[in-house]
Amino acid sequence: MDLLATIKIALRALTRNKMRSILTMLGIIIGVGAVIAMVGIGQGASASIQSQIAQLGNNMLYVQAGSTNSGGMRGGSGSGATLTAEDVEAIARECPAVKLASPGVRANGQLVFGNQNWYPSGGISGANEQFPDIRLWKIGSGAFFTDADVRSSNRVAVLGQTVVDNLFSGGDPVGQTIRIRNLPFQVVGVLSPKGQNQYGQDQDDVVVIPYTAAQKKLLSITYINNAMISASSPAATYTAQKQITDLLRQRHKLLPNQEDDFTVRNLTDVADAATESSKIMTSLLASVAGVSLMVGGIGIMNIMLVSVTERTREIGIRMAIGARGGAIRRQFLIESVTLSLVGGIVGVFAGLLASVTISHTLNWPTLVSPASIVVSVIFSVLVGVGFGYYPARKAAALDPIDALRYE
Repeated sequence: MDLLATIKIALRALTRNKMRSILTMLGIIIGVGAVIAMVGIGQGASASIQSQIAQLGNNMLYVQAGSTNSGGMRGGSGSGATLTAEDVEAIARECPAVKLASPGVRANGQLVFGNQNWYPSGGISGANEQFPDIRLWKIGSGAFFTDADVRSSNRVAVLGQTVVDNLFSGGDPVGQTIRIRNLPFQVVGVLSPKGQNQYGQDQDDVVVIPYTAAQKKLLSITYINNAMISASSPAATYTAQKQITDLLRQRHKLLPNQEDDFTVRNLTDVADAATESSKIMTSLLASVAGVSLMVGGIGIMNIMLVSVTERTREIGIRMAIGARGGAIRRQFLIESVTLSLVGGIVGVFAGLLASVTISHTLNWPTLVSPASIVVSVIFSVLVGVGFGYYPARKAAALDPIDALRYE
C-alpha cells in the first residue's frame, strides 16, 4: 500500500466522524491559540519596555552627584556638590568610549506667559547643546540652543509640548518670551512629543535651558547635579562606565578605601533587567498555555485509542488481504498528525485574533513574532506524533485472526 492511499484512507476515517474530529482538534486549537496569545503579550510587554528605555537616550549613562549630610540634614543622591562641569568636560575628553556628554542642572519654578502660568512636573533642566543627540529627541519647531548660548549663559529656552499646550493654547511659542522664576527667557524651539516614560511620567512637561544659565541666573551655584553621557556604541556602555568611574575617582582624589562620591548608572542594566523580567513572564505564560496543548494531545491519544478499538475488525480485514503493520501504523499516525496539524493552524488564527482583541480592548501591547507561530505549529505536529504513536503501534500489533473475530 503506497503512502498516498494510506493518506486517503486516514482522511476518509476522519471525515466519517466529523463532530468527533472537530471536538478532538478543539483541545489543540485552544492550546496553540493560548500559546500564541500569551507569548504575544509577553513579547509585546518586552518590546514596549525596550522602546520606552530607548527613548531615554542613545547608549546612555547617567552620572549623579553624591548625597549630602550637613547638620543632621540628609539629602539623596544628586543633592551634593561633588560634580562640576569640568568633570564632564574631562569625561568627554579623556574617556575613549564616550561619544557625547552634557552637564545637568535641575531646577523648579513657575512659568508665566501673558495671563497663563504653568509649573512643569519635569522641572527645568539645564543642559548643553548636545542634549537632543544624547536623548534622541528631535526638535519639532524652531531650533535648539547653541554652544555660544551655553558659553554666554544666554536666557533662552526650549519647551516640551505639554508646556506649549498649557501656556500658548496652540499658538506658536518660538520667538516669544516667557518668565521663569520671574526672569525673562526667549523661546527658541519646541521639542517633539515623546509621551510618557516607563514610570508613567510625562516627558514633554519640561523646559530645557543652558546649564550655565540655570547655574548663574536661577540657582547661583557653581556645581552640577548630574551628567548625561552617550557611549560610542551599545557594547561600549560598560567600558564607558568603568572609564568614567576611574576618571572621577582620580579627579576627586578618592583613596582606594573611600566610597565614590558619585553614582554612574548604566541604562543598559535597566534594559537588561527589564528584558530578563519580561522573558520570565513570557516563559511562565507560555508554560501555562503549554499545559492546554498537552491536554489537547491527551485528547488525541484518547480518541485514537477509541478509534483503534472501534475499527479492530477493519484492521483485521486489511491485514488479511495483505496490509503490513507499517501501513496500519502510518495510517493512524497520519490521522493523529492531521488532527493536530489542522488544529494547530486554526489555533494560530485563534491566537492572532485573541492578541488583536486583547490589544484593542485592554490596551495591552502585544507582539506576535513569526518564530512563535512556526514553533507552535511544529510543536502541535510533534504532539500529534507523540500522542498518536502509541495508538498507532497498538493498531499495528493486532493479531489479524483475533482482529477478525472481534465483535
